Amino acid sequence: MLLSMNRTIHHHKVSGTINVPSSKSQTIRALLIATMAEGTSRITNPLRSQDTLSCLSACRSFGAKIEETESGWLLTGIGNSLKDRDVSEPLIIDTGNSGTTLYLGAGLAASLGVPVIFTGDEQIRNRPVAPLLRAFEDLGAKVSYDIAETYGLAPSLQPGCPPFMIEGPLKGGKTSIECPTSQYLSSLLLATPLAESESVIEVPLLNERPYVEMTQAWLVEQDISFSSDSEDTFTISPNQSYHPYERAVSGDFSSASFFFCAAAITGSELTLTGLDPHDTQGDKDILHCLEEMGCIIRWKKDSVTISGPPAGLKGDISLDLNPIPDTLPILAVTACFTDGEVRLENVPQARIKETDRIAVMCSELKKVGALIEELPDGLIIHGQKSLSGGTVTGHGDHRVIMACAIAALACEDSITIEGTDAVDITCPGFFTLLESIL
Repeated sequence: MLLSMNRTIHHHKVSGTINVPSSKSQTIRALLIATMAEGTSRITNPLRSQDTLSCLSACRSFGAKIEETESGWLLTGIGNSLKDRDVSEPLIIDTGNSGTTLYLGAGLAASLGVPVIFTGDEQIRNRPVAPLLRAFEDLGAKVSYDIAETYGLAPSLQPGCPPFMIEGPLKGGKTSIECPTSQYLSSLLLATPLAESESVIEVPLLNERPYVEMTQAWLVEQDISFSSDSEDTFTISPNQSYHPYERAVSGDFSSASFFFCAAAITGSELTLTGLDPHDTQGDKDILHCLEEMGCIIRWKKDSVTISGPPAGLKGDISLDLNPIPDTLPILAVTACFTDGEVRLENVPQARIKETDRIAVMCSELKKVGALIEELPDGLIIHGQKSLSGGTVTGHGDHRVIMACAIAALACEDSITIEGTDAVDITCPGFFTLLESIL
């Protein structure tokens, strides 16, 4: 990914109302489920970003027919059309920078009867996928890693990372998998209803549980039969199918979190619209974190108003971020503006995102005056109610870039961010939205 654009952002209060971009996680699930269905689905208000467009391209590669309209996408899925097709060459899916497309798309591929190759950019080729692929092998899929040279692809950067080739169909059976990322389990839950026999998935470790609950909600809407007798065992009935549907994608709490925190650290009031308070997105729990720091939250139908405390944010709290790892960058920033120690804990999976976000946020916030310590599974921030400002690097990570941009609003001096193009991955209108509330 080319990182060419630098931005300088100055101290500023925020105010007004913004409409939150649609959810990336929901958009990608919507696309993949529509692709598995036989018939035409209507997806309205989807997020159009680099990640979701990577997923859209992957769905087309699988054979889905997609008509782009002003309100969204009409997608005609492949159903069972690929299961028994004789192909001389594998399908090649380039997921770009989208880890969600990589992991969940691998599940779709594993349910088919044709070989599918997955690759992506440099960050994707450093993403661990071996545990998920071993689980699919347990359930009957075939997996190969030594394919890069044969098909002219860039090689993996670590063992057990893309590129790889997977071929179904899934037979079913039993597997056990530790899930440091919830996307492993979501992938298995989406794929195994299409298996030939019943599947049982044992999960001795599961991080980011709300994202699995999001996937389960989709399965329920699709009338997929599955059960979970305990928190760590899932049983999925075989020979099921997905059905076309109509659905609007709700606003993204992950993107909204940056604007929530902008109000919090500047002692401002801000209203965000387009959010569903009953959505299964885990990142809505950042509002509870901010309430602990002294913010006032008021809901009204699909809008929420957040008011930062005029006297400043409260510290001396510990926050368990295991269910909401994507909030670590912005909560690390927010903690710098409290009046005490804030511990962000139990989030080791933050090290295997687009970057090692624990190490990156520690190093970048130190550059602008933060008193911050790195833990194996999180950060300790000693709040000083201010940061000095300076120059930081975005590391090609959209959430790091957006977090640093928000930090600048309450710094004594400006912050210059080197390499801001990566915000297009999930929130291409981020800087435009930010300017609209200054």
